[in-house]
Formats: sequence, C-alpha cells, structure tokens
Amino acid sequence: MLEVKNIKANKDAYCDALKKRNFDAKEIFDDILRLDEERRSTQVQLDEILSQSNNLSKQIGQLFKEGETEKANQLKEKTTQLKDDSKVLSQQMSKISEDLQELLYQVPNVPHDSVPAGQDEEDNVEIFKEGEVPELSEKALPHWELAKKYDLIDFELGNKITGAGFPVFKGKGARLQRALISYFLDKNTEAGYSELQVPLLVNEESGYGTGQLPDKEGQMYHVTGDDLYLIPTSEVPLTNIYRNDLLEEKKLPIQMTTYTPCFRREAGSYGAHVRGLNRLHQFDKVELVNVVKPENSYKVLDEMVEHVKGILKELKLPYRILRLCGGDLGFTSALTYDFELYSTAQERWLEISSVSNFETFQANRLKIRYKNKDKKKELVHTLNGSSLALPRVIAGLLENCQTDEGIKIPEVLVPYTGFEWIK
Repeated sequence: MLEVKNIKANKDAYCDALKKRNFDAKEIFDDILRLDEERRSTQVQLDEILSQSNNLSKQIGQLFKEGETEKANQLKEKTTQLKDDSKVLSQQMSKISEDLQELLYQVPNVPHDSVPAGQDEEDNVEIFKEGEVPELSEKALPHWELAKKYDLIDFELGNKITGAGFPVFKGKGARLQRALISYFLDKNTEAGYSELQVPLLVNEESGYGTGQLPDKEGQMYHVTGDDLYLIPTSEVPLTNIYRNDLLEEKKLPIQMTTYTPCFRREAGSYGAHVRGLNRLHQFDKVELVNVVKPENSYKVLDEMVEHVKGILKELKLPYRILRLCGGDLGFTSALTYDFELYSTAQERWLEISSVSNFETFQANRLKIRYKNKDKKKELVHTLNGSSLALPRVIAGLLENCQTDEGIKIPEVLVPYTGFEWIK
C-alpha cells in the first residue's frame, strides 16, 4: 500500500510510472488526497472539541469545589453537547478512514524505473540465459507420460481423492520431491537464511498485510467456518511474523526460508499448458523472504537472483531470467525477475521462480518499522523469492534428464535421493 504522504509529494511522477502497468491513477489519487484532507480537517475539529471538553471538565471540578453548583451544572450542559458533537465527528472519521483505506488497497505498487512498459508476458525482457538445452531422441516424452511410465506421479488417483490439480507422488517420485526440498533448504540455510516452519492457514489480516487480499481473493481457498485462508505462498505467514513490529536496526537484515505446500484455486486455467505438473491447485515450494533497510534492498534483490542462479547451475538445468514488464508485474511488486526453466519435451519455458522487491508496499500495510540511525521510525523494505517451486522443476528435470536408459538424476541430488537413476 502506498503512503498518502508519498502520493501527495510525487503524484505526477507516480501517475506516469503507473502507466507502465496500464493503470490510470489520476482520478483515484485525486479521491485519495481529497479524503485525506477531509480526514485531517475532521481530526482538527475533533481534537478541538476534545480539548474544549477537557478544559470544561477541569473548570466544572473547580466550580464544584468552590460551591458554584449552578455555574458548574450550566457548564455540564455544554459538555453534553460537546460529547454529542465528538461522537458525530468520530463516526465521520471512521467512515472517511475506511473509504480512504479501501481506495489505497486498489492502487498497485509503483514500478521501479527499470521496469519496461508492456501489456503482458509477451513484453517481458530476457536479461540472462544459461545452460545447454539437451538434444533428446525422437522417443522423448513429456513429464506426465514419464511419470506414468516410471510410476512416479498418479494424476488420476489425486483426481479420485480430491479433484484435478492434486497429484499423488509415489515411490521414487515422492523421494525426488523430498530430496529437492531438502536440497533447496540446505542451500538457503548455507547462504545465511534461518529456517522456519509456519502455519498453512492465515487470517484475513495476514492476507491483507502482504497484498493477497483483496487483489487475489478469488485465487485463494477460503475456510469459511473459521474465516481463514489456505496460503497461496509461504511469503504470507513468513512476512506477517513481523506485522506491527518496531524492529531494532541491528536485527536487520532478517533472512528467512521455509518449505510449505501452497494452495491456489487457479480459476480459469484450461488447455494443454496446464497439463501434468504445469499448473496445480496444491504444490510444494521453498521460499525466501528478506526484511531489510531501504538503502540495501536492491543489493539484496541482486543477491537473491544470484542465489537462485547458483542452485539452477548446480542442477545443470537450462534456464533464463526475465525482467517483468509493467503489464505482467504483480500487484505488490516494484520489480520482479522471473526464472524460467526450458522444458525440452514440451518445447516451452516454464516459470519456476519469481524474485521480487516490494519496497515499502507490504511494510506499510503490515506496519513493519525500524528506528534508523537518527532514531526516527522508518518502514522497512520486504523481498521474497521462490527457491524453488517444486512441480515445474520436477517436470523440467524429468524431461531434460531422460535418456534411452532412464532418467539420470543430477549429481548434486544423489546424496539426497539415494539413487542415481529412475528406471
């Protein structure tokens, strides 16, 4: 959520920047600033009435002490009217603040200067590519056929138990998934991230805090009986750990990692591109979250990108990095890099990670602050990245590592899997 003071100070610049997202902010900014002015004016009136009421209360007390009962009772009538006026103004304040908050929730984050303009994913910019695409035989299969051939994943069984998008991993498929989770977590903790285990359900306040609500409400599973939400990403519980906290500067940066299942309704997802592991309703993911001082956030973003690159290099999988254009940028992000793995059997790129800097957008909703060197309270910057999303990594690994003899496990994973081949 943008800060009103920054909207006021940078209105024209923000309007121009948000055009990269194809978002016309002028009218909503006008409404926000109007409501903010009303809120300030109403607050001044309310403060004045409360001040008058306090002064009268002191006078009334003194008059009663001095035996001036009649004068005291006359003043009490005035305080009654002031209380009525303050009640009306308080209700007005609540309504204005609520309307202002609702408008602020509708405005996406301002894109970083380096974000290219664009309509959709076709306008994203490739900035890096690494790894050789293997030449597969004519008998090469997509991962959903490999999963069936080697009895690794049962999509039909998952459909029977729950529905489409909830696969059952079996045998070496389950062990491969567990191996990747352990490998990713070990790489993250070796890089200085603290490992946590977090809840898979969050309350509404947590969803609003990181920006999933109200923007992605239709994509989240809602447990209506308890008014809780299944997490679409562990970014939500991790970042909310510090909601409403005033942090000590010496505790920054805070680096966290966790593994969780994630749940997304993925409403409206159809077609060949969602087949197999390409798009699921439940999937496993290892996540990174950073809470940092503002001046360090883009350095940390670069370090996160390099960290994910190192993992993919060890796995020897072909990948590329895209800088997302304004039209494809997530609602809460100021700058996002997407990692895509090349699926040789499908002959297409599969997104496996997004690494994003939210600047103060989430911190303002979450009220996460720290005292800077001048002892002033300042919002932190938050960042997150997938390290990594499991389904498409497994899809790409099965497809790119297939041979006529079977599927060759990347060397770095063998200590985790306990086997070198899937045959």
